[in-house]
Amino acid sequence: MTVQPTRDDRFSFGLWTVGWTGRDPFGEATRAPVDPVEAVHRLSDMGAYGITFHDNDLVPFDADAGERELILKQFRGALEETGLQVPMITTNLFSHPVFKDGGFTSNDRDVRRFALRKVLTNIDLAAELGAKTFVMWGGREGSEYDGSKDLSAAFDRMKEGIDTVAGYIKEKNYDLRIALEPKPNEPRGDILLPTVGSALALINDLEHGDIVGVNPETGHEQMAGLNFTHSIAQALWSGKLFHIDLNGQRSIKYDQDLVFGHGDLTSAFFTVDLIENGFPGGGPRYDGPRHFDYKPSRTDGYDGVWASAQANMSMYLLLKERAQAFREDPEVQAAMRQSGIFNLSEPTIGDGESVEDLLADESAFEKFDADAAAERSFAFVRLNQLALEHLMNAR
Repeated sequence: MTVQPTRDDRFSFGLWTVGWTGRDPFGEATRAPVDPVEAVHRLSDMGAYGITFHDNDLVPFDADAGERELILKQFRGALEETGLQVPMITTNLFSHPVFKDGGFTSNDRDVRRFALRKVLTNIDLAAELGAKTFVMWGGREGSEYDGSKDLSAAFDRMKEGIDTVAGYIKEKNYDLRIALEPKPNEPRGDILLPTVGSALALINDLEHGDIVGVNPETGHEQMAGLNFTHSIAQALWSGKLFHIDLNGQRSIKYDQDLVFGHGDLTSAFFTVDLIENGFPGGGPRYDGPRHFDYKPSRTDGYDGVWASAQANMSMYLLLKERAQAFREDPEVQAAMRQSGIFNLSEPTIGDGESVEDLLADESAFEKFDADAAAERSFAFVRLNQLALEHLMNAR
């Protein structure tokens, strides 16, 4: 079944995804670098909405001012020709050896100042290109040895760096928000802010946390053995799901960056169900780009690169269609009611009820028949079976 994406689907890709040459820790590149201008045109022709990039995906680290402006001019020209958007930009603070001990949390103060200046330069570029989100991934912000960092000071410096950037955004009156991207490990042995929950906790302590949220990635949460749908649900519930990275991952291992849906398909189904259909009882909805952060197989040539980009969009649209059918199925709605899903939206403490009222309500405790209540069947297996039958297009 061929599914044709459109701009309205708001699919976006990182330049580092379709531009990945196949180099890994054990082998050299298997493909030549892609021209960013070609990537813009290719993605536009396939129906994508946007392209994103780290600064050095587009402009080499050691480019001078003239080279930088020429590259940006050509890139802007391609965007204008195609109408492709740049919804998000991020900064590479992990590839160059200078960042081997991190950027914002390096034990070397000069490196921290260089990293901060590099980020601020790209905040200006993000605003110029109309990006709405600036992602911060601290891939090198961590350690291999517990004794190598003053961890309290490291969180101080992380807070200082994020607040400095957020304050600069406000000072410049840019229409831009920051999204922190958690990951538990790789490339560092252990990375600071390993999960969505860790990032949300830090945001609560920021001076400018009102414009700071999270950018969860499927594989990053699953690398830690966590449920990705639960993680994005908490971010949504907190009003902090500013951006999202979709890909595939098979269990707890290295970061695989597979095509979305090519890892845990059931998890991908419920992820799309939440993004597209929202919570069963209502509540906040995600309205940002559906961004794919994957790596084309290093065994493929560029025919496979563009085929894999198409596969991400097709998988999402197929899952979207299946998730909509699931939610609209009267039998599913009945099963949800039997399972008590809609009941969960009713506050446990009633409107106008006090704790004293609860304590005085003997039906809530003294006269509550726990043994009878324990006999209730929530029928969760039946509900999940219906979901899987819709996923498999068997209903």
